[in-house]
Amino acid sequence: MDTPAGHDGSSLTAAAHAERQPASAGAPRVVVAGATGFAGALAADLLWRHPGFELVAVTGRSEVGRRLCDVYPRYRVPLALAELDVPSLAGIDAAIVAYPHGAAAPTVGAFRDLGARVIDLSADFRLGSLATYEKWYGTHPRPDLLDQAVYGLTELHRERIAAATIVANPGCYPTAALLGLSPLARAGLIADVVIDAKQGISGAGRTYDDTTHLSAAGENILPYKVAAHRHTPEIEEQLARLGADLRVQFQAHLVPLDQGELASCYVTPTRAVAQAELDELFAAAYAQEPFVEVASVPPGTRDVMATNLCRVFAASDSHTGKLVLLAAIDNLWKGTSSQAIQNLNLMFGQPEAAGLS
Repeated sequence: MDTPAGHDGSSLTAAAHAERQPASAGAPRVVVAGATGFAGALAADLLWRHPGFELVAVTGRSEVGRRLCDVYPRYRVPLALAELDVPSLAGIDAAIVAYPHGAAAPTVGAFRDLGARVIDLSADFRLGSLATYEKWYGTHPRPDLLDQAVYGLTELHRERIAAATIVANPGCYPTAALLGLSPLARAGLIADVVIDAKQGISGAGRTYDDTTHLSAAGENILPYKVAAHRHTPEIEEQLARLGADLRVQFQAHLVPLDQGELASCYVTPTRAVAQAELDELFAAAYAQEPFVEVASVPPGTRDVMATNLCRVFAASDSHTGKLVLLAAIDNLWKGTSSQAIQNLNLMFGQPEAAGLS
């Protein structure tokens, strides 16, 4: 991707510095490893503009030597991408690792050896059970680090995240599904659940295959990983920790959007639940949550685009007796990168919403 017309290197750098909030004195120094992907690039942009952190380096396996603002012109980050050399980064306070599963864990370990606190955007530390991880993903590269990791869905594990050395950022589908289902799980109201989730093609990453290429995704709704999606055990494990130990039927679809995600959850409750009780349950669950909004009408993905918000809607179906839970997020923001910043804020004692407005 070329630099936009009308912007030479000097003017773009000037614009980047003009938009950047000056970091406070002694601000934690942060690295983004894997900044050439969608998630890493957005995380770098949010950190570059964050008043409470200093982004000191961005690394990538491709585009080495190019400034991030030339690879992604909408992100005004003038730092040049470098190959990752962990020993040269001694003295950093934190790292966000935006690598695929399997490749992430050794890098997380290398940063931990430096004493840095780490947020991992991959699946390598999301599952507490090693056996479950290896069933769905294969051999774990660093099982010795699993005990250090805290599951990073902020609204569920806020206190543990604040003290963590490794935070496993949730998958985008589990983020939406769990925010929709957790009030019911805590109340012991889930007997069975089917999750039907739809996401824009940015969730497939920057490198497209035959199923996620625009020619296949455009004007199409495309189910994928049918009866075999790796986010299933992640959702099951977290629901079990909330008191709902059950098998989840989960199905993902790509839809012709750039970004955005809607999880539609159909719950068979353990007893009859009237609409008034459901309304009270969700209002109480999220009254103090800055980034979860209980909607009075079904939410759409445009409602939350480019925000750290999740909008949830709950309905009791008097005809079937089932409960319908809808949760909308931006898969690149609350589903990935802005949630990482929300967690980083907690880890370093910053206001939770800092850098996210």
